[in-house]
Amino acid sequence: MAVADSLNKRKKMMLWSGIVILLAIIILPMSGYLVTGYEPNQQYQTDVENPRSDTWRQVRRGNEGYTAVTGQEANELIQSSGETWRQVRNGPMATYGSWLMGFVLLAILAFYVMRGRVELTHPRTGETVERWTLNERRLHWTTAILFILLTITGLSILYGRAVLIPLMGYPGFSLYATGAKFLHNALGPVFMIALFAILVKFFRHNFFNKVDLEWFKAYGGMVGDKHPSAGRMNGGEKVWYWALATAGIALCFSGLVLDFPNFGQERQVIQLAHVIHLTTALILIAFSFGHIYIGTIGTEGALEGMTTGRVDVAWAEQHHDLWLQEIREKNASSSDRSD
Repeated sequence: MAVADSLNKRKKMMLWSGIVILLAIIILPMSGYLVTGYEPNQQYQTDVENPRSDTWRQVRRGNEGYTAVTGQEANELIQSSGETWRQVRNGPMATYGSWLMGFVLLAILAFYVMRGRVELTHPRTGETVERWTLNERRLHWTTAILFILLTITGLSILYGRAVLIPLMGYPGFSLYATGAKFLHNALGPVFMIALFAILVKFFRHNFFNKVDLEWFKAYGGMVGDKHPSAGRMNGGEKVWYWALATAGIALCFSGLVLDFPNFGQERQVIQLAHVIHLTTALILIAFSFGHIYIGTIGTEGALEGMTTGRVDVAWAEQHHDLWLQEIREKNASSSDRSD
């Protein structure tokens, strides 16, 4: 018995260590940015007027000339909207994106300090029910790991010049960024397939109803002593599902436009796709912080369901009582038919 307890403690320690390391890696690319800030075009700022200003104004008008090179937009020397896109990406999008993620992380930390973990109100019964099948868990962890890798590489590309170059130097960051870009581009379509599989798999469980309205009124049981009723998916899980079904789909299709730029799309289309891709990615990353928190340290027993597939009946009664009632009714009906 003592040996079994020791092994369980070691497994839990390894699991929590892995979660902490993964969260640290996710936060690293943008944590330094929150401290140092990002100053786009600082090296180009000067009080002296550029004598070639008029020349560059004419260049940026986008007038076309002649070139022997064939291809889309080949006659245009400089595409003016490219500079506008760069300023938007490195300026407001990078700035507000970092503050969005930072605010969510600080809010979660403050909530945890004030509220602490949502504990079980009744002792564990020792009786468990299946929460997620093996295939459902495989699908979840495949999608989650891909999302984490894409988050790390994506944030590295976005904030790397401001945060990672001072740490790695130009040669080191160049090598890292090349690998990160390749990994990001290669894993993106795989994530898209896994995400679509999840959306199809759990579609029928994620329609909102009156029970969800009461769940939101009670703050999902995260505030106060109330534990609102819920079916297999509660209101919060349904919000996360539809965030993936909307922003996630936009993220995937805009990523395909960026991943395969030689299918006839013009540069303005690619720039717009990048804005959509970056906006939806930052929103989903911020959402994922809350999802990860509630599913790990925020709620006692929640992670067990996604690691072992089973949850204690006490946990099911507290968080998904209607779902547990359905299971019991099905089991009773099956027992009656067998008799």
